[in-house]
Amino acid sequence: MKRLLIISLILFAAISCDEPETVVTNYIHPDGSITRRIEMRNIKNKFEALQIPFDTSWVVTDSIEVNEKGDTTWVKRAEKLFKNAEEISSAYRMDSGLNRDVPRHAAFQKKFRWFNTEYRFSEQIDKKINNGFLINDFLNEEELLYFYSPESLRSENENGPDSLKYRLLEDSVNYKTEIWSYKNFVLASMDKFIDLIDGREGQEFISEDLEENKNEMLDLYKKHGDDLDSLWNNGIVLKDAIGENYAAKYRSEADSAISTVTNDLWLNFKEYSVRIVMPGKLTGTNGFIDRSNVLLWPVRSDYFLSQNYEMWAQSKVPNIWAWIVSGVFLVFVLTGITIRIIKKAE
Repeated sequence: MKRLLIISLILFAAISCDEPETVVTNYIHPDGSITRRIEMRNIKNKFEALQIPFDTSWVVTDSIEVNEKGDTTWVKRAEKLFKNAEEISSAYRMDSGLNRDVPRHAAFQKKFRWFNTEYRFSEQIDKKINNGFLINDFLNEEELLYFYSPESLRSENENGPDSLKYRLLEDSVNYKTEIWSYKNFVLASMDKFIDLIDGREGQEFISEDLEENKNEMLDLYKKHGDDLDSLWNNGIVLKDAIGENYAAKYRSEADSAISTVTNDLWLNFKEYSVRIVMPGKLTGTNGFIDRSNVLLWPVRSDYFLSQNYEMWAQSKVPNIWAWIVSGVFLVFVLTGITIRIIKKAE
């Protein structure tokens, strides 16, 4: 349904023109405070519109880099110490930047385990639709890894010795994610349409018809492809879904539902990357390791279409004093046992 519009919006959301290439790094401290550093790189000396919250409270340095070809890159680096994860979440809530309409928040946990103290830090972006189709149901394990991987890793694989394999993998992922996006779009549009005609004539019958024809509507993409636009504009899709009489009567509401869902699902989201540096030894994560041996997550709009996108890492720090106390206690116990044995032997 309106396939060309959907795909053009996806491509528009994925292409960045004026905004800088941005990487935000979170340095997690044992007391729960977070040093947050941002590196913004742009081919223009332009940093007005940013992907993450940034204001005058940050310590900022500016520089210019010129490569061997003579190309100039403007670089802006900023740093700020946040007392806790809630301060980061608060900054997201008050954000007036490019991605202000996307709910984001951070969380920190610290657990004492006697011999070790465990830490967990995460940033989460809330999903845009409820009860949607999950990407895990469309991609296999290898395809999911490619789907979530950073662009640098994709480029490295596609230009490496197994380039043909990864280009075929890219084609497969692109096709399956188009199907996945379309199905979520149709499902959300149906729900919105029902909301718009709530309480009006035939609403119950229309709901039943949509439910009955749901699977057929979800599979229209595979059957008709590029012809979907014309089928919708000619009223054929809507007529088949809810009947000719209701289709004519509620065509404007159907168009409105599609327009609303399009704006909601394909926000003009600008990509960036998140890095996390944990205290102690890393014990678990869903991130990738970048070239500087730091955890990295790309942040793209399709990652949080129908499920929350959480970037998390766990680590542990040994409690040296606990080991010492335990060792002293063990020596004390063993010494007592030894003395008793010697006394009995006498």
